[in-house]
Amino acid sequence: MSSTIITDRTYRIARENTQAMLIDVQERLAPHIYDNENIDKKIITLVKGLQALDIPVMLNEQYKKGLGDTLPEILEVLEGDNAKSFEKVTFSACDNDDSWNYLAQQNRSIVLLFGTEAHVCVMQTALDLLDNGMQPVIIADAVGSRFPYDKKQAIRRIRRAGAVITTVESILFELCRSSKDPAFKTISNLIK
Repeated sequence: MSSTIITDRTYRIARENTQAMLIDVQERLAPHIYDNENIDKKIITLVKGLQALDIPVMLNEQYKKGLGDTLPEILEVLEGDNAKSFEKVTFSACDNDDSWNYLAQQNRSIVLLFGTEAHVCVMQTALDLLDNGMQPVIIADAVGSRFPYDKKQAIRRIRRAGAVITTVESILFELCRSSKDPAFKTISNLIK
C-alpha cells in the first residue's frame, strides 16, 4: 500500500515538547506504598535520565506538615537541577495555582507523571491535564498506591480518558531516539 494518511495527531513523544512532574513521594507516605522500594528506584532512574535529556522536572508535595518532605534519596538526585518545587493541599497539581502556572509557562504540552498515589493525586492531575488540552504520560512502573488494585484501576481509568501509559525504560529510549544521542550512554547505564 502506497497511500499516506495525514492526521493532526502525533503518537511519538518528542523531547522538546515534554516536561515531567514528580508527585508526592514523601517520607510519611512512601513506606505505605506497595512495592515502594522498587518504585523509588525507578523514580531515581527516571529523574537521572530526564536530567541527561535536559527535560524539566517539577516537584509537587502534598501537605508537607502531615506527609513530610520528599524522600531524601530523591531530593538528592534533584538537587542542583533547579527543579521547581510546589507544596499543595489539592489532590490535583493542576488545582494549585502556582504549580499550574509554572506547568503552563513551560510551553510543553506533554507531561510525564510519576509518583504517588496513582488513584488519587496522579490520576486527578492526569485528568485535569487532559481537560486542559495537555497530554499526560503515566510512567506506570514509577507510580504507586498503597494497594495494587487501586493502582490498576487508576491506570485503567487514566488510559480510557486518553493518557499514554508507558515505563521508565521505554520513555527514556523514546525521548533519546537514537544511540547517537549524547544522552544514550548515560541512559543505557542507568537502565542496566
